[in-house]
Amino acid sequence: MDVTTDEAAAPWLVVGLGNPGPEYAMNRHNVGFMVADLLAGRTGGRFKRAARAQAQVVEGRMGPPGPGSRRVVLVKPMSYMNLSGGPVNALREFYKVPLSHVVAVHDELDIDYGVLRLKRGGGDNGHNGLKSMTKAMGAEYHRVRCGIGRPPGRMQVADFVLKDFSSAERKELDWFVDRAADAVECLVAEGLERAQNTYNS
Repeated sequence: MDVTTDEAAAPWLVVGLGNPGPEYAMNRHNVGFMVADLLAGRTGGRFKRAARAQAQVVEGRMGPPGPGSRRVVLVKPMSYMNLSGGPVNALREFYKVPLSHVVAVHDELDIDYGVLRLKRGGGDNGHNGLKSMTKAMGAEYHRVRCGIGRPPGRMQVADFVLKDFSSAERKELDWFVDRAADAVECLVAEGLERAQNTYNS
């Protein structure tokens, strides 16, 4: 796909999906927030309330120092998962970000825990954050899909995603979040194909 000069120079909007509030902080559904927090630390920024939307943002750069670095706006919607699209699209319009430069980082039930998959476009697979984003602005944004696996036994999906990671899962969680953050940086700096080849495990 051809990319215009203006599009190539546009900032990136990296959206960590989750629910606000300490009671949700360690839920499986909040892995997107965890990745966004780590990326903010790497850029040396701190999340602050956005003036234009119900969200927290950090502005920074990703990639190698110099002309190869990319301007990035990290976003954590504060609207709860099923209303994420409104704040994200408001920020996308404010920062003049093309849809091709939007990245959603989210939990994914149909991928085993600890496994990453990157793609652009596609369905929402029942994920309310993606459903809201797609309704607000279309589906052709990038996704960094962080596998959390399926619920055990007869546990309902809603109960599973809103539970904290298990003690066994937490042993690998720092590594998993770190790898997902690496994948976001690679996607932004080097493109989807390179990031897929490196991180689609």
